[in-house]
Amino acid sequence: MKKSMSFLLASISLFLFAIGCSKGTNKDFKTGLSYNYNGFSVSEVLLAGPDNIAMKSNEVQMNTSVAIVIQGLENYTLKDDKAFPGMMLTVSNKNGEEVIHNDDLFADTEGYSATDASILRGTFPIGEPMVIGETYHVKMRVWDKNKKETELNAEVDLLVK
Repeated sequence: MKKSMSFLLASISLFLFAIGCSKGTNKDFKTGLSYNYNGFSVSEVLLAGPDNIAMKSNEVQMNTSVAIVIQGLENYTLKDDKAFPGMMLTVSNKNGEEVIHNDDLFADTEGYSATDASILRGTFPIGEPMVIGETYHVKMRVWDKNKKETELNAEVDLLVK
């Protein structure tokens, strides 16, 4: 019974891999950045500070910028050999009011090579109307415009210093 169950699980895993089904979740406990993906495969998602170095906490300085960086993003559905990513980015205060909102940072593009679209960066300023000492919730959603159910969602709370 155990052998047949193991074989069944191995067969299902191989089938899902073969059809390109990719799902997962991850969390960086140092920064609190969490992400999940469905349909894409991804090597790394990280929070980068103004020095373009991976952050080691969720504390950010006022009047700087921060980025959520996605590396190794694959499995786009290509159209004319181009990938068409979408990227929504919001930053909300403790009351849920959005201080930054963009429905699609890639709204007016003509597509990218799969290689160029494998590294995406959502950069946002830390400044007015943000307040020192307050925590802000950042959400980023990346999707494949040619297959909308293929997506990656990332979230993090940032403390402004």
